Amino acid sequence: MRQRQLGNTGLHVSRLALGTMNWGYSTHTDQAAAQLATFHEAGGTLLETSPTYQQGRSEAILGELLETTVPRERLTIATQTEPRGTSRTNLLDCLHGSLRRLRVEHIDLWQLRGWNPNIPLQETLETLQHAVSSGKVRYIGLSEQHSWQLATTATLRRTLPTHLPLASTQTEYSLLRRTPENRLLPAAEHHQLSALAQAPLGRGILTGKYLDETPPDSRRADPNLTAYIDHHDTTRAARITHAVTTAADGLGTSPAAVALAWIRDRPTVGAPVLGARTHEQLKTCLGCEEITLPPAIQAALDDVSDPHNGH
Repeated sequence: MRQRQLGNTGLHVSRLALGTMNWGYSTHTDQAAAQLATFHEAGGTLLETSPTYQQGRSEAILGELLETTVPRERLTIATQTEPRGTSRTNLLDCLHGSLRRLRVEHIDLWQLRGWNPNIPLQETLETLQHAVSSGKVRYIGLSEQHSWQLATTATLRRTLPTHLPLASTQTEYSLLRRTPENRLLPAAEHHQLSALAQAPLGRGILTGKYLDETPPDSRRADPNLTAYIDHHDTTRAARITHAVTTAADGLGTSPAAVALAWIRDRPTVGAPVLGARTHEQLKTCLGCEEITLPPAIQAALDDVSDPHNGH
């Protein structure tokens, strides 16, 4: 798997990231171990987690697997702060909790999640700088911020007495959700940040498995996740998914591989985050590394997914 530079920093990561949101919920520890081993064998290095995933259980499982499955030094660990917990106290408590659950001495990419208008941004940035200066964090990222918030953060960090290594921004981005292209991605490009694309398979819809029915073992069949999937279940989504499956048939690969290859090669994208629930799903996703979309298919997918195109 190829490596990419994140933003204008010295941080290089695999161009696919393994997301762990399901770990501790629908993905148990033995399944997570199989995913991590397969991802590592494929050349993957970037692991994405958060203290909010299963109330910290995701981080704890990853911490366990760093001691039993893949050595920590071979991986790049990205985790997040608590939403809106941007005060000095909340940030430092969150950092120490993540370090403890992950069983590591430092976090490679610590992502500031969300925005709290009640906390001075200067305090937040100074705390992030302290985390870097202490050696407990190597690089800083952003997560779930609007374009104006990204621009404000990226600009104000220049007032700090020492450099704050801001590398990336994480947001939901896929063939079904291209709204980041309007403002967020241009802002990221201007400030020399890479994008980590969440839900690159449109919350599973782009795999084509929901075109005819709902598989009984799928997320959509889970009452806790139905609304999460149905958010993208529209006529437009069906049209795009049909285009993806047609392209996959022509290329002799899976719809997941086509959708991931499209997002992987978009401008500004550092890595799509693979949120596979099972080991088999992950192996299917990794198939995107075997293909590069021909220009004609790339253009067709651009066209059918263009939110401004009145198909």
